[in-house]
Amino acid sequence: MSFIQKEKLFSKKWFIAYSLIVVGSFILAAGFVFFITPYKIIPGGVYGISIVLHYSFGTPVGIIALLFDIPLTIIGIKILGPRFGIKTVIGFVLTAFFVDSLTYLHGDAPLVEGDALLSSIFGGVLLGLGLGLIFKSKATSGGTDIVAMIICKYTKLPLGQLMIYVDSVIVIVGMIAFQDWKIPLYSLIVIFITGRVIDIVLQGISYDKTLFIISEKHEEIRDKIINDLNRGGTFIQGNGMYNGAEKSIIFTVVNRRELAILQDFINKVDSKAFLTVINANEIIGNGFKSLHEKVSE
Repeated sequence: MSFIQKEKLFSKKWFIAYSLIVVGSFILAAGFVFFITPYKIIPGGVYGISIVLHYSFGTPVGIIALLFDIPLTIIGIKILGPRFGIKTVIGFVLTAFFVDSLTYLHGDAPLVEGDALLSSIFGGVLLGLGLGLIFKSKATSGGTDIVAMIICKYTKLPLGQLMIYVDSVIVIVGMIAFQDWKIPLYSLIVIFITGRVIDIVLQGISYDKTLFIISEKHEEIRDKIINDLNRGGTFIQGNGMYNGAEKSIIFTVVNRRELAILQDFINKVDSKAFLTVINANEIIGNGFKSLHEKVSE
């Protein structure tokens, strides 16, 4: 079975996907050229290696990254199968082109002079935004992610941990090459912010809350949720761990305003109720974004 996702040529989804790749690649390149590369920040990946080589030997960042990406992708296809489609290739080719083009036009000077911390923050935002748009097109970033996938295949270690290990090694290489202990600190800021922004781009910003409510007054709380808040929910039947008594657990999702209203109501009818409130990153289903809308994005 193929892992590659394809859109019909020149369809609406095709135009959206490739537009996301072009825009995402440009934003990603801008993050490197204007904020990351001038301060020798090493955010892992093939661009981290390319930045080290750029300052060690004067090589262009984009072309060197491309020279890493191409063989890694070929090796990945041979070992892992057809997981890397044309969109991934176009993504890393465009990123390399934009990086070297912007460097040629702008030069090596940072956009924000004398402030590596601010550059780390905004660089991380741009990297996360660019990568998020590329991922949203169903493409991958390729590069050292493929190395982590290959190691994962043979060691069975968690992929997420392996990606952190690979990027950490590259950050350490940058610290040794530049003899500057501040580099890994700035790099960690970039890596953290990049990851958070990618999550926001892919999942959106949500103010919804997931609630688990255990109360003897579950019928009254149910009526409040359905009739006043106009929300739905589910009863989950369970047993108390202490005495084995049967419990009806309410599972529901509300927004922040509705949470405050519901908490105030529960306090009035059953101040001993047990509530678990969880931030809901993404809600899909009736009353929220449909699964069809999510898949069609």
